[in-house]
Formats: sequence, structure tokens, C-alpha cells
Amino acid sequence: MDIREIQNLIKFVAKSGATEVKLEMDDIKITIKTTDAGAAETTTYVQHMPMGQPMQQQQSFAPQAPAATPQAPVADAPAADDNSKYIVIKSPIIGTLYRKPSPDKPVFVEVGSTISKGDVVCVIEAMKLFNEIESEISGKIVKVLVDDASPVEFDQPLFLVDPS
Repeated sequence: MDIREIQNLIKFVAKSGATEVKLEMDDIKITIKTTDAGAAETTTYVQHMPMGQPMQQQQSFAPQAPAATPQAPVADAPAADDNSKYIVIKSPIIGTLYRKPSPDKPVFVEVGSTISKGDVVCVIEAMKLFNEIESEISGKIVKVLVDDASPVEFDQPLFLVDPS
């Protein structure tokens, strides 16, 4: 495991909100502890165990932009009020989102499209299976939040729908 993989693991744990994660592999033992859900400081203990002799390193990572955090909610507050009247269609699974049924066909829905309950809005490929994502509501697509052929996570917002 190289330093980039460890840094990516630290970022993932900080974003997840977990306070402590322990990872033990054949030659490495990592403990990641965060305070205030990763907001203040992340401390990582890396212990390499080559040839039976443990060696311990301690790395401390502070957030890169602490001043930007208070400004973000202020800027997003008006946008959140505007979007509160819309319903969000979220991803039910992890995978790769495709807005078209195949590369030569048109997209399922676009901004301004009217959808009904049960209409397919996209497909998500997970483990070589293409899962059709159906709308659970009727309304008009106001915003597409994800690009075609991009990875999506569970519960990630995909579309904003105006139910009126």
C-alpha cells in the first residue's frame, strides 16, 4: 500500500463521518481516527511489519481549506431554498450511470421532460448488469445532476423533479 492509497483512505474516512477505522493487512496495520467528523484533524498510525520488526509512523493531516467551510453554507442557503420545492430522484445502487439505453439511442429524460411514475429515467451498470432506474413520482425534470457514463454512489442525487 503506497502513500496515495493511504491518503485516499483518509479522505474517504473523513467524508464518511466515521470516528475510527482500523485496517490490518499482511504487512501493514492502519488506524485512522478523526475528530468532529474529520473537521478538525485526522491522525493516522501506520505500522509496517516487515521481517517481524514493527516500525511505527505517525502522520497528522489537517483540513486543507478550513476558511472555505463556513462560506459554503452561506452561498448554498438560497439555492437550497429554491430546490426545496423539488423532489430528488436518488441512486438506489452504486455503479456507472448511463442516460441512454445504448450509445446510438436518445437519452431517457432531459431537462423539461415530463415523467410518470414507473418511467425509466436512466440505467446504472453494476457488476456487468444494467439496472433500469424507474421514477417513483410523476412530474417534470428540472435538473440533471449527473453526467452520462459517470460513477454514482448509493443515495446520490441524480435528478430534480417538480411534482406540480
